[in-house]
Amino acid sequence: MKATFYGHASIGLDLEGANVLFDPFITPNEQAKAIDINTLKPDYIILSHGHGDHVADVAAIQKNSDATVIAIVETAAWVKRQGVSEEKIIGMNFGGTLQTSFGTVKMVYALHTNGTPDGQYGGVPAGYIIESGHKKIYYAGDTALTLEMKLLADEELSWAMLPIGDHFTMGIDDAIKAAGFINCKNIIGMHYNTFPVIKINEEEAKRKFAAAGLNLHLLPIGGSLAL
Repeated sequence: MKATFYGHASIGLDLEGANVLFDPFITPNEQAKAIDINTLKPDYIILSHGHGDHVADVAAIQKNSDATVIAIVETAAWVKRQGVSEEKIIGMNFGGTLQTSFGTVKMVYALHTNGTPDGQYGGVPAGYIIESGHKKIYYAGDTALTLEMKLLADEELSWAMLPIGDHFTMGIDDAIKAAGFINCKNIIGMHYNTFPVIKINEEEAKRKFAAAGLNLHLLPIGGSLAL
């Protein structure tokens, strides 16, 4: 099992029996020009919400891969408006758990806003807990620090993917608190450095996480990490 970082909040997971891609925003990202989306063949595309910097490449990658798209129901409706077959879309909601070829997907709370690129209501943003191969992985999506994260403390999470760029989401200090709330020491940072307002000092971030007894991984775009 491994995670691959495609920039911003786009992360691929190679799991037992399937490949999952979260929030594909690659072709508009100047920092991710080396990534050819035509080479990405996920079995599932999972969306945290409908903002353009999370869904820009959904339709193209779905067409190339025939992936099934998972999202909260209102964002799923936007995916259908992009020409994706209804048979390839799974809309779900908070607390729901989906059985898949690799294990399970559970939708959990995220604190953010949500609209789709066509100006429509996108529902409420979400995070996800993926269970596969006896591991649980938390993809927080775009979120502020929230007390609801404490509900995940007993999930025995192996890994967590947390936004750390500040301004639009929680920053480094709040992400450290979030890691404590969810009781997870292995963190993959995301949603940082893409735009000037979310640029971080990477060395400072690593020092702060280490001082809190946490393992922060900041992957290069295209880089992978064994889970």
